[in-house]
Amino acid sequence: MIDRNRAPVKLAPSILSADFGRMGDEVALAVENGADYIHVDVMDGRFVPPISFGVQMVEAIKRRAGRVPLDVHLMIHEPMRLVSEFVDAGADLLVVHAEACRHLHRTVWAVKEKGARVGVGLNPGSPVELLDDVIDDLDMALVMSVNPGYSAQRYIAGVLPKIVRIRKLLDERNPAAELEVDGGMNEATLRDPVRAGATVLVAGSAIYGQPAGVAERMKLLRERIAAAAE
Repeated sequence: MIDRNRAPVKLAPSILSADFGRMGDEVALAVENGADYIHVDVMDGRFVPPISFGVQMVEAIKRRAGRVPLDVHLMIHEPMRLVSEFVDAGADLLVVHAEACRHLHRTVWAVKEKGARVGVGLNPGSPVELLDDVIDDLDMALVMSVNPGYSAQRYIAGVLPKIVRIRKLLDERNPAAELEVDGGMNEATLRDPVRAGATVLVAGSAIYGQPAGVAERMKLLRERIAAAAE
């Protein structure tokens, strides 16, 4: 499955697992250690049970992220109503959920017209077919490998065929788009998604809150990603 000509797999630390009391420093640590994206999970208590970050937090994170793009993952109901606010706050890439959009195509184009890159995510139980009518317009497709809402969940191995199918779909119709996998990613679980064609891995609890520290954890994940891609 691995395309040897494809760029190295990117690593997107998820600050949902960071120490909220030290958020600026936690973001800076990820940046200093080569994060390709800073992944920001925005949750509204409706599409998923918890409530997390809002526009003001995204603005603050953007200031600390600097040159590293913000991958803002909107786990919110009807995200189109807040597209402008989050792009203005600093989202470089805005990912919405197919399941949360009444008008998915309109939402995708609202993001593009606002000037940000756009992605669409699918929950573990959602079919690939939800992407059919927007796949050509995307900068990223996101496969959730846990049920969204909480960090430190166990990877759902059953999503692997979905990753394979979306990789094939992107290769056929939109090869420039990235394929992100989010949920339960760590040194023990990342091999299969990488070999199936993922190009961005989101890691939260595998990076933050570990005794080894952010630098060593990111180094280890990079090493395992490189080994998986061989």
